[in-house]
Amino acid sequence: MATKTVRLDEDVYERIKSKKREDETFSAAIDRLTSDYSLLDFAGGYTDEDAARHRDLLERSEETAAEDRRKLLDRVGADGE
Repeated sequence: MATKTVRLDEDVYERIKSKKREDETFSAAIDRLTSDYSLLDFAGGYTDEDAARHRDLLERSEETAAEDRRKLLDRVGADGE
């Protein structure tokens, strides 16, 4: 993966550093902090279509997590009950 060097003012660097999680690189932290959605995006203008789309994403995420748990339990020989 290609990389770029970015010059940051010291105060900007410190703000990012303060929001960076221990297990994150600066690149991952900046990616998370500049993602397409934030809680402020939902402060207004949240449509029924948005709600349906997010509900669908959550359901698919839960299904994927359940399947991953089943596979892990099978792999370690547990029945999950």
